[in-house]
This record gives sequence, structure tokens and C-alpha cells, in this order.
Amino acid sequence: MQFGGQRTDMQFKPIGQPHNYLIKITEDVLPEPDAVLVTGITPQKTLSEGITEAEFLKIFHSEIATPDTIFVGFNNVRFDDEFMRFLHYRNFYDPYEWQWRDNRSRFDLLDPVRMTRALRPKGIKWPFASDGSPSNQLGLLTSVNKLDHQDAHDALSDVMATISLARLIYSKQAKLFDYLLTLRDKRKVSSLVGSGKPFVYTSGKYPSEYEKTTVVSVITDNPKRQGVLVYDLRYDPSDYTKLSVAEIVEAWQRRYDDPGLRLPVKTLQFNRCPALAPLSVLDKDSQSRLSLDLSVINANHKKLKADKKFADTLLKALEIMDKSMQARLLEDQIDVDKRLYEGFFDREDQTKMSLIRAADGGELSNLDITFKDDRLRALLPLYKARNYPKYLTDEDRLVWERFRERKLMGGKNEGRLSRYFKRIAELEVRPDLSDRARYILEELKFYGQSVAPTDLE
Repeated sequence: MQFGGQRTDMQFKPIGQPHNYLIKITEDVLPEPDAVLVTGITPQKTLSEGITEAEFLKIFHSEIATPDTIFVGFNNVRFDDEFMRFLHYRNFYDPYEWQWRDNRSRFDLLDPVRMTRALRPKGIKWPFASDGSPSNQLGLLTSVNKLDHQDAHDALSDVMATISLARLIYSKQAKLFDYLLTLRDKRKVSSLVGSGKPFVYTSGKYPSEYEKTTVVSVITDNPKRQGVLVYDLRYDPSDYTKLSVAEIVEAWQRRYDDPGLRLPVKTLQFNRCPALAPLSVLDKDSQSRLSLDLSVINANHKKLKADKKFADTLLKALEIMDKSMQARLLEDQIDVDKRLYEGFFDREDQTKMSLIRAADGGELSNLDITFKDDRLRALLPLYKARNYPKYLTDEDRLVWERFRERKLMGGKNEGRLSRYFKRIAELEVRPDLSDRARYILEELKFYGQSVAPTDLE
């Protein structure tokens, strides 16, 4: 419901005025009450002060996604960028071009922050969570380093805090930062990963006790991703190479706190700006801090390379897990909005998509366009209803209301609308609820009542 951004130069000095927009929530969407209590942005506020998704994307592509832009955030690759892709998809834009065309690219600050903490922590204060474990939350990092972050979870305030943090990291460890920035180029990642040598890898998948950092070796390509399967060389591969395919699947799906063997293998994707470094960056302090014994690492690497069957076993296990995941995704799909990753749009459909984007509400009704891709055919009436509701015909309105009824009330007592009101009721009885929170929950209740579908004839 909010977009915030600020352009900077390569040393993180702001250029021009920031961008800060509220996006109108549409009648088929129910916000998470807990999230609204944090941000304070009610649906009513977006409707009175915001712009439509179509209007925002016109601004985004004319003023924000200019040539040579690097899009940077804090956990944006796994979070914000997904929102942006789906936003583009349901509004008839290519979901990916904004990230790469005209020398544009993306970079995520979270893993570089983690790697800086792991390898070159001097000059920066590093926070801990309430349980004593290392934490790299943006709010904690800005607090202990006395960086301005007045309104956490407001989009623009978070942007400014991210810039301040990036500037701090860059000022203390410019060489490491500049190196990691080059890894937004998949070719640079591929060069390091394809060397055949072990390398340092920082990822949220690894434990906090080791600063999310370990040394890994490539096992094989991942045929389902733009990447490879890597093995955590902290662990003796002898415990895993003898497992059957079924046992590998079971070990791969275990969480850190589950009993039994947990497979120290993960996918490293080239297009996700991974935080990697050659083994030479591991000085003695880093080895001690991360509990990395290079003699053990090298011994485990030799054992891994000596086994010729482990890669095939992993790929068979991966195939089983992928089929299981695909089956769950098909079961979970309720509407066309979720179908972004079913494939790319061909050139002919992309040309027709540009005609949709260029048309206003009145012109949309007169366009005679037939798409090859059934997703685009299904998205068109939704696009019109969400961005140009006053231009809906009686037939359009009936399609829209049927869609909303299925989306909001499907599942009856377990449907979105029922769960929405149930959560509001749970929050209302909290003894520590502030007047501000009570007001927000009342607004959320009114909004839910206003968008509840009526019985259709």
C-alpha cells in the first residue's frame, strides 16, 4: 500500500527528492490487521490519498526505473522485488524488464551486511536479539549505530535508514562492499562458483551462531534454477553420501531444531545477488570467529569430490520435492493473480500488453484484443475493475463481483473475510491496546464490512 524510494549516487548521497506514494487498496484485497497496526496505514487512508496501481507504474517507469538505475533495499530480493514483479504482472507490464533493461540491475544490502559482520566487523556496532543471538534487523542496526530511523516500517523512513546503513558499511569496508556490488552480475557469480574451489558463502539459511556464513563447495547444477547445489563444508559428507534418495528427501526437509540429520545442501541462485567471497578473505580472526577450521574444510572437500554418486542422489531427491511443491501450488491457486511464474509472455502478447497500458478506462472497453496467453485474458477484466472501476459495464461488474465473492468468501468459515474479522476480534481484546490501535481496528472493521460481497442474483 506504500512505495518509498530515494535516488543516490554511488557513495549514497541523495540525488533529488524522494518518491513516496500510497497505492489505493482494491476491493478484492484485505490487509493483514497486524501489519496495519504497525504501519498505521489504513485502507481508508490509501483510498483518500493514494493513486491506482496503473497510475503508480506510469510514474515508476518514467521517473524511477530510469537507465542505469540499481535498485537497492534491505531484503528486497526475497521480499520487495516479489511484490514489484506481481504488481507489474497484473498491470500488463513485463514482470522482469524493470530490473535489467537499459543497464538496470538490483542489489540487496542484507547479505552484504551479514558478510561484513562475519568477515570485517571492525568500526561498526553489531546488535544482538533479546535471546543473546546475533541480529541484523534494520531497526536494531540503526539504533546501536545511532543512525536516523524515526518511523520504522514507514516505507520512506526505512529507505532513509537503509541508505544510512549502506553509507556506514561502505565507509568502513569499501573494498568488500564494492566487491559484493559486482556480484549483481550473474557472470561474476558464475566465474567464482565455477572455479571448482571452495568459497565463502553468507546466507540467511545458515545459523546465526556462525554469523550466517560458512565455506561451501559446488556439487552440481540445479536444473530447476539459475544456480547450483552447494554443500556446507563444516560437515563431514560421509554422513550423507550413503543415504538413500528417500532419506535425502527427509533430511533436506528438516528444520534446524528438528531431531535427526539435516542435509547441509542448498541452492545458490546466480540472479539473487548472493554474498560470496574467495577463501582467501578468511583471515585468522574470521576463522576463529566463525569456528572454521580450514584443515577440516579441505578434508571434507576432498571427500565430497571423491564421491561420484552423491550428485545423482541429490538430483533425484530434488525432483521428488519439486513435484510435491508443484502439487501444493496447484492446490493453493485460487485466481490468476498467482500465476506469474507459469512462463514468459511471447512477443505478440507483449505488444498487445502495451496497448492495454496506453489505454484509459473509456478506451479499454473499445479495444478488440485477444491474447494467446490465458492468464492475460483472465487478468484483463480484473485490471479494468481495479484501476478504472467507474468505466465498468453491468457485465464487467458482474464478473468482478463474482471474482471477489470467490476470493473473499471461498472456504466460508475458513475464507479470507472470515479470517480477517476473526483476527480483528482477537486483537480487540488485548489488554494493552492503545487508543490508536483501537481506532485502526475500527477502521479495519468498517473496511471489511464495506467490501464484503453481497448476494449475487
